[in-house]
Amino acid sequence: MYRRTFLSTLAALTLPAVAGAETVKSTAQIETAAPPKWPIASQFYPTQVRVKPDLAVGSIIIVSDKFFLYHITAPGKAMRYGVAVGRDELKFRGQAVVGRKVEWPSWKPTPEMIQRSPDKYAKYADGMPGGPQNPLGARALYLYQNGHDTAIRIHGTTEPSSIGHAVSNGCLRMVNDHVIALFDQVAVGTPVTVY
Repeated sequence: MYRRTFLSTLAALTLPAVAGAETVKSTAQIETAAPPKWPIASQFYPTQVRVKPDLAVGSIIIVSDKFFLYHITAPGKAMRYGVAVGRDELKFRGQAVVGRKVEWPSWKPTPEMIQRSPDKYAKYADGMPGGPQNPLGARALYLYQNGHDTAIRIHGTTEPSSIGHAVSNGCLRMVNDHVIALFDQVAVGTPVTVY
């Protein structure tokens, strides 16, 4: 039982009998407002964690082999999220900055993606508008190096069950709710390091 439900039920039991009908309705509404569940392992839920105190506040660090993204929020503290990363031969590694932020981004597969999987990507060669069916999901942070777009994104996904796996063409996927939260916290110019 969730703590909020327990406390609201406890409060309802201590109210006078006159409020009985309203109390039952309120308790039922609170019980349906349980924390969201995502189709991912619980270790990939957003979690505040301790990190080395010398990590730059505001920066993003991704540890690909653990499938974790850390947004450093204060000295020694970070919000940790689960991510999906590129398949072995397509993993992005290195340093970049957030060069652009887009809500409900459009998407166009790279020529390399089309060449690797023409059956899957050729039909999108002219691009796909942003929206709930778009593979980049609700938000995208575009990673740049030396002023140039790397074609690597930290983005939402239409396949949240991919979180915790190496499945992408190099980009870093997040559950849409999680990428929206991150998007709202970071600015263009934010440094990103991917290990």
